[in-house]
Amino acid sequence: MRILHTSDWHIGRTFHGHSTLDALGGVLRALVAQVREHDVDVVIVAGDVFDSATPAAGCYALLTDTLAAIADAGAQVVVTSGNHDSAARLGFQSTLLRPGIHVVTDPQTVGTPLTVSDADGPVHIYGIPFLEPALLRHVWPGVRTQAEVLGRAMQLVRDDLATRGGRSVAVAHCFAAGVEPTPHLERDIQQGGLDVVPLSTFDGVDYMALGHIHGRQRLSERVRYAGAPLHYSFGEGDKPRGSWLVELDATGLADVTWLELPVPRRLVTLVAPLDDLLTDEAYAGHEGDWVSVEYTDTLPQRDPMRRLQERFPHCACVAHKPAEKTRDDGLSYARRVRSARSDRELLDAFLRHVREGDGANVREAALIDDVLDAQTLAEAAR
Repeated sequence: MRILHTSDWHIGRTFHGHSTLDALGGVLRALVAQVREHDVDVVIVAGDVFDSATPAAGCYALLTDTLAAIADAGAQVVVTSGNHDSAARLGFQSTLLRPGIHVVTDPQTVGTPLTVSDADGPVHIYGIPFLEPALLRHVWPGVRTQAEVLGRAMQLVRDDLATRGGRSVAVAHCFAAGVEPTPHLERDIQQGGLDVVPLSTFDGVDYMALGHIHGRQRLSERVRYAGAPLHYSFGEGDKPRGSWLVELDATGLADVTWLELPVPRRLVTLVAPLDDLLTDEAYAGHEGDWVSVEYTDTLPQRDPMRRLQERFPHCACVAHKPAEKTRDDGLSYARRVRSARSDRELLDAFLRHVREGDGANVREAALIDDVLDAQTLAEAAR
């Protein structure tokens, strides 16, 4: 049996103010083509289907069209809710979908699998929706953390599997021990900090399909994250996009292969002086990319975003990060002002304060001299 493990579609997410809906639609069409090409039997979407608990109408349309296309390609679909999703809204969608498309959002269904059979017998697929400990304490007394609710859920899975027998796959959305998150991207699953789920929690199944981390990760041969199908931040620009193709034989897990997905527009961070970025042919190959710029000039430059977008139309953010910082002399602004013996020194003290150590350069010093000399002449002529 062939199972395609994907996750974290985040339908409706924006990228620096730009809609990603069309780009994601193209990537998901490529995923449907892979389902056909590789004769996939089941597609798993491990949470964070939407980016918001209140997705716009166009987001529902993209989800419905994609799930229908996967079904038309001959595969069943198992979708679980993530921490970004509204379980109620995503669950409502499930009642409107055709047979073969299964949306799992109700914690009460944990331990009840979707069973799919092939020539080697049944495969039990246990969808575990995102479990909020605060909402489950009346059902599972004593649970306080993600680790505890996932531990309880996986025990239900193992108990059910012990009576059914056969091969098994489980799906969950969490932060597992051993992952490397993308900084400032994956939202904490528990308010107040990350709640890490031990890897041993997932013992007992042939394959564990995880969601929440946006880059692919292999925690063990049978425990993996597929990551998001689209880049959603410059911090993940170097991470490949795709899905895991999981193959089960008669005895269990046989093989796991990575299937690449297309990247609609590359993400790149460019670090150089502003004039080099605007003129050097070495950067011509990035003119069609999403670009984040860190320009290294000593001083801030005038209107850098507008100038950069003339060459890089998809420049999304710009930051001034000087290559070298002048040494701090340890003097406070007040001490510099008090020690100034002339207007020139007073202006230089101001510049050193606002520039974190840099005073007037040669051109600026000449301009200051001209202004102060003109002021002196004007005062003398009164």
